[in-house]
Amino acid sequence: MIVTDDLIKLGLAVLLGGMIGAERERHNKAAGLRTMILICVGSTLFTILSTKIAGANSEYTRIAANIVVGVGFLGAGVIWQESGRITGLTTAATIWLSAALGMSIGANQFWLAIMTTLVVTVVLWLFPRIEEHLSLPTEVRNYSITCEISLNKFKELKNLFKDNRLTINSYRQEKHGKDMICTFEVYGTTKRHDRVVQKLLSDKGIKETNF
Repeated sequence: MIVTDDLIKLGLAVLLGGMIGAERERHNKAAGLRTMILICVGSTLFTILSTKIAGANSEYTRIAANIVVGVGFLGAGVIWQESGRITGLTTAATIWLSAALGMSIGANQFWLAIMTTLVVTVVLWLFPRIEEHLSLPTEVRNYSITCEISLNKFKELKNLFKDNRLTINSYRQEKHGKDMICTFEVYGTTKRHDRVVQKLLSDKGIKETNF
């Protein structure tokens, strides 16, 4: 016979699992709203059943441990390697955590599950914005600069990149009539590249710039 406490637990699992899943669904992840709800509800149900079947003996913890193992296979299914870059780790961790929430609910640790859900929601929603703010996008640009033949001008161009803390991977000079074409392969942040471009465009001694 289903008791009211069990229904409350399952309802709470739907709510908390839905909060986690909504964020994943919003970002079009492999495991979204329905998946997270089902994982959380399933873990809750397994934990409820373990207390009813095993009672107070050691089998209770054994059943709980098997939930963790089973969810691990689900998490592994959303991890991919693409172009040398591993993706899906956050979603896999979220699946693992949704199962932990379900187990907490099934074990009557309601406030623990609720507070954990709030913390996880903050991490998933707020921290990506912090990461975007902290991360500095970098790129490699190839500059082709045409100017009059001048050794001093070439040194000036090299110093321009160095002064703006850009790394010159390689460079080359070519004579083209009365002009020289200086080619630089430069690595650094996008903002530093943009600063250099502004200075190159405002330099009257440069006839043509391509980047």
